[in-house]
Amino acid sequence: MALLSVSNAHLAFGHVPLLDGTAISIEAGERIALIGRNGTGKSSLLKILAGLEKLDDGTLQLQTGLRRVYVAQEPEFADGITVFDAVSDGVAEARDLRAQYESHAPGLDLDAIQTRIEALDGWTWEQRVDESLQRLDLAPDALVSSLSGGTKKRVALARALVAAPELLLLDEPTNHLDISAIEWLQELLRGWRGALILVSHDRAFIDATATRIVELDRGVLRSYPGSFSTYEATKARELEDEALANARAEKMLAQEEVWIRKGVEARRTRSVGRVARLVKLREQRLARRDSLGQVRLELDAGLPPGKIVAELKDVGMRYGDRQLIKGFSATILRGDKVGLIGPNGSGKTTLLKLILGELQPTSGSVRQGTRLQVAYFDQMRMALDLDATLADTISPGSEWIEVGSSRKHVMSYLTDFLFSPARANSPVRTLSGGERNRLLLARLFALPANVLVLDEPTNDLDIDTLELLEELLASYPGTVFLVSHDRRFLDNVVTSTIAWEGDATFGGRTGLWREYEGGYEDWKRQRERGRVAPAPAAAAPAPAASPTAAPKAPAKPKLSFKEQRELEALPARIEALEKEQTALQATLASPELYTQERQRVPQLQARNEAIETELLAALERWEVLASR
Repeated sequence: MALLSVSNAHLAFGHVPLLDGTAISIEAGERIALIGRNGTGKSSLLKILAGLEKLDDGTLQLQTGLRRVYVAQEPEFADGITVFDAVSDGVAEARDLRAQYESHAPGLDLDAIQTRIEALDGWTWEQRVDESLQRLDLAPDALVSSLSGGTKKRVALARALVAAPELLLLDEPTNHLDISAIEWLQELLRGWRGALILVSHDRAFIDATATRIVELDRGVLRSYPGSFSTYEATKARELEDEALANARAEKMLAQEEVWIRKGVEARRTRSVGRVARLVKLREQRLARRDSLGQVRLELDAGLPPGKIVAELKDVGMRYGDRQLIKGFSATILRGDKVGLIGPNGSGKTTLLKLILGELQPTSGSVRQGTRLQVAYFDQMRMALDLDATLADTISPGSEWIEVGSSRKHVMSYLTDFLFSPARANSPVRTLSGGERNRLLLARLFALPANVLVLDEPTNDLDIDTLELLEELLASYPGTVFLVSHDRRFLDNVVTSTIAWEGDATFGGRTGLWREYEGGYEDWKRQRERGRVAPAPAAAAPAPAASPTAAPKAPAKPKLSFKEQRELEALPARIEALEKEQTALQATLASPELYTQERQRVPQLQARNEAIETELLAALERWEVLASR
């Protein structure tokens, strides 16, 4: 039996149904990523599954005694509470029952209380809380109110994990977390033994954690077993088939409309059933919810700047006793797409302000280029007026907006960003988090700029908009500075990376920043090579080489007999794994599996995930051996 199932679910806000007679079931041990466009109802569905909200109609069934825990996008805590007490709320029932038992108050049924404490494993709740705090690197005596957004999210996760739920529900768990914390969380969730449902737009995080993708699309939930990459390929085929089917239906409707208008004489010899069919075609067309349009993005690149955007020489920045940046040099050229990577509080924003001339360094020099027109995404987010309308936010006091050399009506411009004309006069406060970010991008792109500074632009954006934004930035002729914790987004956009490395990897030097070619994965590979490379020894000077003797390049080690045999066998192994994976995914995509052989689902999903790991390892091994 499924842990939880929903059938014939209906939910609507206004006239648009968010859930339209759809269904979902969750099995033990599944890790489901719930995806979909902003505003489609993902967070509402998650709250329904958590028991915090109710369906308008439909059935929600749970296993008896199912323990569910929900972690919101923005977790809330009581005022003045410490981290230990906040995490202890996850075992509140066990804590309160044990306090009752130890009070020996008259009238208590101590046997019943003891039985319940044992069922909750409540005799050692303090130990469980301490272990959770250590695991998440949290200070128990710190006040939650004094913590950063990322640390508060860790407290909320600790509170959820200490409760040991059978079903964990996470809404945008990577928001406010830096890259190291995101990678730590995905490893934690990969080892999670309970069932998991998460709402996320972080594609790398989804690929690393989910065993099934469930998409909420126009009120209907559709299930896709396997990785996010597999989902993308399947979804593309489905959209093509849907477009063809809709085109055929439109053609048939048009033909019948022509016929019905030919007059009574033309219809007299026809079947009455044809008229009934036309009525049905009209009803079907009216009821059809077409796929949402794509965001149409374009940028005003402003005036061309000089070749050099900024030149930094031996730059340092100190605040009091804290050295944020030390000895950093770099040259940023026109058209560069630069990513900044570092933990929260490492100084990314300070470094950006130094590059753009908004701060002066305490040592070294910074020279800015000429004719720079800078648009700063984070500053716009701070200035957002929640009571202003969408139209006034984009073009205050005017119905028209200039984008590059073209002039657009503000209604048309908002439609490019998927805001209907009916919403143009709605206040900004009515928008979801992702819709607000989309509105900010619309406002940003209306500004003439040859330098874009994007500080976490991907927060709350849906995956379709993320992919379109990637394409736009990649083709943008200006310079981009991107601060993001979305690893896939960084890889697809940036041409170089400036990374904070003031940790033990490079001797723990305070304020150490380095520049690398490529994106996040390129930085990670180069960093790993730097981690394992031996430090240069202070050896005695080598004897002078003979002027006629050229230095010999070190010979690559040859493959052993065993390695040669391994290399020859790898292509066949990779092909066999790919064939097995194809057959397995076809089985997992079959509806009959979930109705007739549901007990096989966890085993097949586990094997599918294991094949992914084996394939990756085999491909990497083949690359290593083939290079030798």
